Amino acid sequence: MDVFLMIRRKKLTIFTDAKDTTTVLELKKIIEGILKIPPQNQQLFNKDNTVMEDSHLLQDYGLTSLTAKAQNPATIGLAIRDDNGTFEPLDLVQYSAPPDLPDVMKSQESNGQEQSS
Repeated sequence: MDVFLMIRRKKLTIFTDAKDTTTVLELKKIIEGILKIPPQNQQLFNKDNTVMEDSHLLQDYGLTSLTAKAQNPATIGLAIRDDNGTFEPLDLVQYSAPPDLPDVMKSQESNGQEQSS
C-alpha cells in the first residue's frame, strides 16, 4: 500500500509517496533524485528522532497506509553530511502559525446567514 511522506530538513519540505515495503535506502534514492545528495550523505529520522537504518522497510518504522495518509502524511527528518564528514544535527524549523481569521470570516451562530434585527 502507498504511504505518504513529508520529508523535512530546516525550512525544506518534500512531499512524496512510496510503498510500505520500500526500504529506507530506496527512499534515500528518491531524495537523491530531488536534492542530488547521495544516499550515504543522508540520514533519515523517524517520528521518535531515531536514525532509520538503510536495510529496514518503512513499515518496520510504523509507516503504513493507515498511519501515513495523503491528507496527513508522516513526517521524516533529514540530516545531511557536511564537508567534515559528520552529519548536521537534525533541524526542523517550525511552521509559522496562520494569522487569525477576520471577524467577517469567522463562523457565526446563524451559520453565516444575516440575522434580522
